[in-house]
Amino acid sequence: MASSLDLQEQEQLDTLKAFWKQYGNLITWVLIIGLAGLAGWNGWQQWQRSQATSAGAMFDELDRAVQAADADRVAKVFGDLKAQYPRTVFAQQAGLFAARALYDKSKVDEAVEALKWVADNATEDEYKAIAHLRLAAIQAERKQYDEALKSVALVTQPTFAALADDRRGDILLAQGKPDEARVAFEAAWQAMPETLEYRQLVEAKLNTLGVQPKAKVVPGAASGAASAAASGASA
Repeated sequence: MASSLDLQEQEQLDTLKAFWKQYGNLITWVLIIGLAGLAGWNGWQQWQRSQATSAGAMFDELDRAVQAADADRVAKVFGDLKAQYPRTVFAQQAGLFAARALYDKSKVDEAVEALKWVADNATEDEYKAIAHLRLAAIQAERKQYDEALKSVALVTQPTFAALADDRRGDILLAQGKPDEARVAFEAAWQAMPETLEYRQLVEAKLNTLGVQPKAKVVPGAASGAASAAASGASA
């Protein structure tokens, strides 16, 4: 019995040796690659956390410079932030804050450059949209109407459609195109919720153009309301 077990174990051992001889190198490399990938992923995660921490500290420094109205310091910190941590959310937010602070200090060219950087490099569509809208406002102020309209046209996110139409209306009105401006303002007004206070400002713009906007009536809702009114009257 013992010899039979020994033979069976020897056969299993020989089979294992043959398998390992044929596939051992492949298995080893698969394990090495897998472990290397895991180590790489952990290293990447750690690097990302380190980047975010460092970028966050620089963003705090930029915020202090903004609060102190130190435009030169704002420009310096933002320059360092976008150079060292361009892919972080902090850099994108910093671009918008820096642009506002620089504009308030009449450093318009620097503000434009900051907005263009966000528009070109932001990974979040929302930041890109805000940058394009603010850039369009400055361009219109400088009477660069064609460039301003191009900036507005780059705002394609549905959530910013109403604001884009409103900004487009402002530009067209400044160009002396009231009819086209009215169309844009009406589109903005229709797209904005009734509870949004900014909608009243858009309505005021329409009023100056001699227009009293009216909400669109959904056909089904209109017929339903009419039926309810008729039912109530008969009762």
